[in-house]
Amino acid sequence: MPNFCDVYTVFLVVLTTELLAFVFVLTPLGKTGYNWDYIQNNLLTDLAMTSWFMQWISLLSMVALCGVQRFLKNNILVGVISYFVILLITYLVSEFMWQVNSSFLGTESVSQHQLFLGRNLIISAIISAIVLRYLYIQYQWKNKTKALATARIQVLQARIRPHFLFNSMNTIASLIRFQPDKAEQVVEDFADLFRASLTDNQRTSFQAELMLCQQYVGIEILRFGKRLQVIWDVDQVPQDACLPPLSLQPLLENAIYHGIQPLSKGGIIKIIGYLQDKYITITITNPVPTIPQQSGNHIAQENIQKRLQFFYATPAKLTVLQSANSYQVSLYFPYEKFG
Repeated sequence: MPNFCDVYTVFLVVLTTELLAFVFVLTPLGKTGYNWDYIQNNLLTDLAMTSWFMQWISLLSMVALCGVQRFLKNNILVGVISYFVILLITYLVSEFMWQVNSSFLGTESVSQHQLFLGRNLIISAIISAIVLRYLYIQYQWKNKTKALATARIQVLQARIRPHFLFNSMNTIASLIRFQPDKAEQVVEDFADLFRASLTDNQRTSFQAELMLCQQYVGIEILRFGKRLQVIWDVDQVPQDACLPPLSLQPLLENAIYHGIQPLSKGGIIKIIGYLQDKYITITITNPVPTIPQQSGNHIAQENIQKRLQFFYATPAKLTVLQSANSYQVSLYFPYEKFG
């Protein structure tokens, strides 16, 4: 069952109750004896009284169900008990309202009393069954959607790992060939990178992702030397910001592969990040060769874009801005604390 203590669930119940109050008040207008004068004089009063009566039942029921749910973990048992709790509260509120009405307007017959209670209990039994079923289906649908999104994230993350690992092996091969004295140290550093890339964690902190990127850049600097320069300007990004693993490293890898490697003199890669209005923007800029190169297939960019959409409930995106001299990729996502 859904969380009856949740504000959104309470809002749905209150809204549904108010719509039902409108239905109950408007339904008798189709019968004879209800004219325009009645609508002008009594409709709002009837609506107010009906809404007040039904909302009391709904709100008291939500309070009781919130308490019941705290002590019961079995979903079926919670559903059955919730159903009877609503009927009990309907009976108690109806009886209270009948007694208050009788004290002001005088006593009514026993048959009218029983008819009033019976009518309210039957209506409550039908509506409660429908509403509880609706809430249950909606809750199950949200869980399935979340599970499907999680599965897709895992698939996307698994697809990007070979891309990272194969390029890493190429780097090792080039270092072994030209700088064998540093190869052993590089292999040890890559072992740390592999360990980080092969974890099944669906969340990581910006601090951990930044360390991964800096380790990767440190190894690439051994290969490119002075041709590769990196400027880090990310002090304004909270270190505890949460993001999907391998969100920055593949973009940095693309910047080196497509922007630095084709240039004989190399170039500068700038990583700039900042927090503004609870949203984080991280931009990676690299130079563009004057001679057109073979364009990549953008697997990493599309992969990261999809993972951002699955990962965050609020808008998150990857944008690309290309000019004659530079290529800029930006990540835009909400600030959520890791852990």
